[in-house]
Order: sequence, then structure tokens, then C-alpha cells
Amino acid sequence: MSFPLLTATAALPAVGAIATAAVPAAQRVAAKWLALLVSLATLVLAAIVLVRFDPGGDRYQLTESHAWIKDFGVRYELGVDGIGLALVALTALLIPFVILAGWHDADPQETGSSRWRPTQGFFALILAVEAMVIISFEATDVFLFYIFFEAMLIPMYFLIGGFGDRAHEHGDGAAATQRSYAAVKFLLYNLVGGLIMLAAVIGLYVVAGNFSLQEIVQARANGSLHMATSTERWLFLGFFFAFAVKAPLWPLHTWLPNAMGEATAPVAVLITAVVDKVGTFAMLRFCLQLFPEASKWATPVILVLALISIIYGALLAVGQRDIKRLVAYASISHFGFIILGIFAMTSQGQSGATLYMVNHGISTAALMLVAGFLISRRGSRLIADYGGVQKVAPVLAGTFLIGGLATLSLPGLAPFVSEFLVLVGAFERYPAVGIVATFGIVLAALYTLVLYQRTMTGPVKAEVAEMPDLRVRELLVVAPLIALLIFLGVYPKPVTDIVNPAVQQTMSDVHKTDPKPEVEAAK
Repeated sequence: MSFPLLTATAALPAVGAIATAAVPAAQRVAAKWLALLVSLATLVLAAIVLVRFDPGGDRYQLTESHAWIKDFGVRYELGVDGIGLALVALTALLIPFVILAGWHDADPQETGSSRWRPTQGFFALILAVEAMVIISFEATDVFLFYIFFEAMLIPMYFLIGGFGDRAHEHGDGAAATQRSYAAVKFLLYNLVGGLIMLAAVIGLYVVAGNFSLQEIVQARANGSLHMATSTERWLFLGFFFAFAVKAPLWPLHTWLPNAMGEATAPVAVLITAVVDKVGTFAMLRFCLQLFPEASKWATPVILVLALISIIYGALLAVGQRDIKRLVAYASISHFGFIILGIFAMTSQGQSGATLYMVNHGISTAALMLVAGFLISRRGSRLIADYGGVQKVAPVLAGTFLIGGLATLSLPGLAPFVSEFLVLVGAFERYPAVGIVATFGIVLAALYTLVLYQRTMTGPVKAEVAEMPDLRVRELLVVAPLIALLIFLGVYPKPVTDIVNPAVQQTMSDVHKTDPKPEVEAAK
């Protein structure tokens, strides 16, 4: 038997989480280094998966399949296509930066809290989330995917509610109440979505007789499995609802600004750059492949919801006074672009959507982590409490600007390529949708540049006059992310080469081809 590389990639952070949690209470620094080393080792395994993957080979590679619950047809099945592989690599890449950025977030002496905070638990929970997210991207058994899709809510709940942002805490208990509210809201929204999906998963088993994604798709392709139109649509809605909550798609988005606002900056990155990607990924892997006709039936409504997310999220970002909530609403707008690309049903749109997932993860991580460093220095999330930062901390201001420019998809930075592909894909099939979505770019420029202008330029406020610039550890977090944004902005081919074959196969599953140009090239 060949080495189970996919299992190892998910199991290593899971074992690391247990080991980190077991480190003696007095050895907080050792727990941090252990978590960091485990995350780096996971990144190495993900790199090996990347090297061994053949974009021109089988759709699902490095597959593993073992009997698990035989009576119910549940198997432990793993496999990665280009889309799943890109997101596994993104997750493994971001976690070391999340750990480094949150190096002191659970230390009593750094937060000013008199209550002992379990540093070991904080980093163990981050590794646990990594393990569950990675196996979600690898699972090709629907029931196996569902288990980890729901299980990742537990560590995230504790990261939001138990290790929330204390930069704005004043000892009156209000901040703790807000954190608890945000954590419970996050959990309830996602649990409701998960319960509805569970009903759909059971319904799928009744219809198909097993949970294997590959077997069900193959059976539908060769005609041996037939679903009544109404059955397929109800099952699709059950899956899509859960994924739309996780994504998050308007109007199921309201938990995200609360969760990101109350979480520490590294945990906020974990939410929007890693965990939320499971929702949009699952739309491509499960909704389109399992329910192709229902996906096409629901497309007009989903495109309208995606457009509302794009414009609504951007408009609310313009009016925010809180830095972290601004980034949260900007992310809602960006997820609207991703979902628009998925359901445009064109190869450019779906390639752009997958590339957008990767690029959004990197750009949001860069912006939010620098924002976290800024907030930790001033002790406030309010935009009005800043001014003139670029004069006292030019490196911090410069990295903040690059992260912001990536968020507005400036040409030359990675998100531009993906947003351009999404819009091209939308214009090809739905020109009116593409035109409306383009206004999201204008609004993104507005909220990003206004944020920079109000916080970094102008007279130096007295409260920021002594603000230190980025330290070495913080530069180690930000510099690689900035470098990646520039590299993928200039040369996205390494990602598109991996993603495009999987996108073509997904297009084939839904029996869609790209529209032919209305005006043929002159001969």
C-alpha cells in the first residue's frame, strides 16, 4: 500500500493539536513552537501533494478508500482534484502565518488580563481547525465531508468566544458579552445550515444507496441513477443552504461581521480566508456535480443573491467606523464575486472563482493581520482613533496600503486576475449581471482608499505619535504574503494550470460549454 499522503496531511495537525494541548501549563513558549513546527511540517506535506499531483492525469488523485460504516455505505474516501488541491495548499500556507501573528494573543501579560488564558488551548484549536478544513477539501465521501464540515464549528466557537479580541476591552464586561454573542450567533447559523444539509444527505442516500461522490456522479452520467426533478431540486437546496451560510451569501451573512469583529485578527483570518472557503468549494464539488440540473435551475436566483452580496457588502464597508468590520463586509462582497463566478457556468468564471478563493485568502490575510498589528498598538478598532500613522510607522502603513490595494483588485496584484476572469465569465453568458457586478470594483476602491486616508495620512494624532513600526516577527508574517500577492498578480499560471482541468470536468458534469463569440474573427 502506498503512503496515505492525504490522510497524513490532515492527521498531522490533528495530532499536533492534541500534543500542543497536552504541553504543561507553565510551558507556554514550548506550546507555541510546537504548534508552529507542526504547521510548517503540514505545509511540507501539502507541498509534496502539490508536486505529486499531475494536472493532466485523473480527476481525483492520491486517492484513498477504506470501508468505514458498511451497513450504511459510508467509506473513508479521500482524493484531490485541482480545485481541492489549491485550497489545501492555501490552508497549509496560511496557518503558520496565523500562528506567528497570534504569538502573544493568548498570553496574560500581553493582553493585560488578570485571568489566566490557556495559550496551549489557543494554538491547539487553530491546528484542529486546520486538520478539519484540510480533510473537508480532500473528502470524496459525502458523509465524511459532512462530519468535518460540522465538526470545525466547535473549535471555531471557542476561538471566537474564548479568545476574542481584547484590544477594546475596558473591564466592564461588555466586550465579553459581545464575544459570547458573536460566537453563539456563528454557531447557531452554521448549525441550522448543517442540520438542513443533514436531511439532504440522508435523502441523497435514500436515492443513491451510497455516499460516494464519484460513484453517484458516474451513475448519473451513465444513466443508471435517475432522480426525479423535484427530488433533485430539494436535495440541491438542502446542500446549497448550508454552503451559502458558510460562504457567506446574502441574506445569510450577518454572523460574519460579528465573528470577525470580536475575534482576534489571526482568528478573523482563519474564519474568512480558510473556513469560509469550504462553503464556496463545496458548491463546486457537491452542488454542481451531484445536482447539475437543479444547479442550472437555481442559477438565476443565485446570481441575483451574489449581486446583492457584492453591492450590499461593499456599500456597508464604505460606511463602517470599525476597521475589522469593514474588512468583514468587504469579504462578503468578495464572496459574492466568487459565487457569481461559480454559477456563471463558464470556464473563465469558474477558473476565476477558484483563483479568487486563493487570492482572497492571501490578500485578506495580509490586510487583516496588518490591521491587527495596528489595533494592538493603539488599543482601538475605530477608524476615527487613527491619523498620520504613515509618518511614525511607514513600513506598517506601506504594507497596509498594499493589502488594501490587493483588496480593491489593483492590476499587478493577485486578486485582479481572478476578479477579471469572474467578470469576463459573467459577461459571456449574463452581460447585465457582469455590468452590475462591475460597480463592486468602484465601491471597493472607495472603502479601501478612504480607510487608508483616514488612518494613515493627515496630522499625527497624539495617541499614535509613539507607535512603533513593524517588528521582525510581524515582518516575517507580512512580507511573504505581500510577495505572493505580487508574484501571483504577475504570473498566475502555476495556479491556473492546476485548476483549469478540474474546472473543465465540472463544466462537463453540468453539461455546459462556453458561449461562442457573437462576432466571429475576420478571416
